[in-house]
Amino acid sequence: MKKVPGPIVLVEPLSGNTSLLIKVNEVLAVRRSRYQEIMVIETEDYGRALILDDYIQSAYYDEAFYHESLVHPAMVAHPAPRDVLILGGGEGATLREVLKHPTVEKAVMVDIDEDVVELSKRFLPQMHQGAFDSPRAEVVIEDGFVYVKRALEVGRKFDVVIMDLTDPYSSEIAKQLYTAEFINQIRQLLRDDGIMVTQAGNSFYFPEAYDMVLNAVKANFPIVAEYNLWIPSFGYAVNYILGSVRYDPRPLSAEEVDKRLANRGVKTKFYSGRAHVALMNMPIYRKLS
Repeated sequence: MKKVPGPIVLVEPLSGNTSLLIKVNEVLAVRRSRYQEIMVIETEDYGRALILDDYIQSAYYDEAFYHESLVHPAMVAHPAPRDVLILGGGEGATLREVLKHPTVEKAVMVDIDEDVVELSKRFLPQMHQGAFDSPRAEVVIEDGFVYVKRALEVGRKFDVVIMDLTDPYSSEIAKQLYTAEFINQIRQLLRDDGIMVTQAGNSFYFPEAYDMVLNAVKANFPIVAEYNLWIPSFGYAVNYILGSVRYDPRPLSAEEVDKRLANRGVKTKFYSGRAHVALMNMPIYRKLS
């Protein structure tokens, strides 16, 4: 691992017309897998980062904002999540956050790209923090679409499903996992009081893709919560959409969220009762006419 000679920048697309320039201090790994180009780099402002097809997926200095906001609203809303399915999340940080909840007996992480998982294990220890080696974790290298179909065939059930996939507009891999038909399969995988949550890209730059995901969730769940959070290394606010059969995260008070976190012994860097209330009440960013 050698220092990059001279100035080098990552050009990260925010939309078709706007990009973010990120100073790169060191390139740790570059690999072209069967599905995508993978890079692990050291950046000046965001620390070590995982890049897939030019898009930052996670960075050391702000990944807790993203992963805690993805995982904990759904996990806290459910009174006793035992079985959790994660689709994507190859760097292991979503798995790490799920396993913080002692109610979890089994967390299954399904990622299509073995190279992402391998490089993350090697170069991103601060992301996974040993989560891959937990006896409560099951890591499956497979297309999430195929895994869900097989899980339905054998009657497997989950309390929470978390979709930590690449954006529907940034990669061809994940597009079919954002359709109403696939979300319906997720609904069938859930127990009668189950919850699902997905990251949904960015509603400001890609409103059509966001609305596609939102409508897919609305078509399958009686309770739908939208929320978003600015992620510095992404250059925009990432959107999340939660679908629930029974439990609504929006009325939870800051005190109740903090109580549930404390009772489970969950330690976080960003997410808290106050953060939860803020997330559930922040308007969704859309272009204003």
